[in-house]
Amino acid sequence: MVGVVFTMAEILSPRPAATVMTLRDRDEGYEILMLRRNLNSDFVGGAYVFPGGGVDPADAGPSAQQLALGVNDVDASTRLALESGGLAFYVACLRELFEEAGLLVACNAAGESVRFNDEATIARMAAHRRDVNAGSLGFIAMMRQEGLLLDLRGLEYVAHWVTPIGPPRRFDTRFFVALAPEGQTATHDAGETVADQWVRPKDALDAHARGELDMIFPTIRNLEAISQFSSSREVLDYARSLTNIPRIEPRIVMRDGNMSILLSGDDGYED
Repeated sequence: MVGVVFTMAEILSPRPAATVMTLRDRDEGYEILMLRRNLNSDFVGGAYVFPGGGVDPADAGPSAQQLALGVNDVDASTRLALESGGLAFYVACLRELFEEAGLLVACNAAGESVRFNDEATIARMAAHRRDVNAGSLGFIAMMRQEGLLLDLRGLEYVAHWVTPIGPPRRFDTRFFVALAPEGQTATHDAGETVADQWVRPKDALDAHARGELDMIFPTIRNLEAISQFSSSREVLDYARSLTNIPRIEPRIVMRDGNMSILLSGDDGYED
């Protein structure tokens, strides 16, 4: 086995990030929302992924904390095994879900979930989404403008993956699961993402095996981890039951001219 040598410039510090596996139930089994990355993206272009992205400073700000319902920073940090700042990952999940898929997991002051059930609301929220994606309106500012709270009550932490050394971008990503909000329709943003689909995890894995669905290693492994469940509630219960969620950082090596991905415990991982 020959190891891959990287310069210091290539060993980038991973950026904190959050990803949410969004679920909905159907008669034939639960489905998960997947988005296709723009083919011109400099990070996993063309791959099908879950909504997510880097944690922004505003996600950790006092305004975001004031609008969070169901989880505070102490509880979030404890769950993520951090000294502080854990709530920002939860907030980033909901922000990215709105930006990339148009789904808003939110509620009013009475704790009632938001529905987009009339044309005026749909049009207004679509305009908000465009403004948020364009940077002319902050996500938290939009929430305040609408008089809404970030509904974190159903958001469950499930996995922790770090991009291996080598790719042009590296992320230290916390994976969550959540139920899709009722009365809303997911749509890709036609910018960072160019397609969207609801698919059963097993069907997504089968499509990948046939070469029909391009996915990266963490996406595959997270689908495998939940594919045996029959409903979204079972997935959420599984996530809640997890303790001591490990930090998984794959390593890329070359073996006989072929690239291999190793996980901790694999032969050669520590070399």
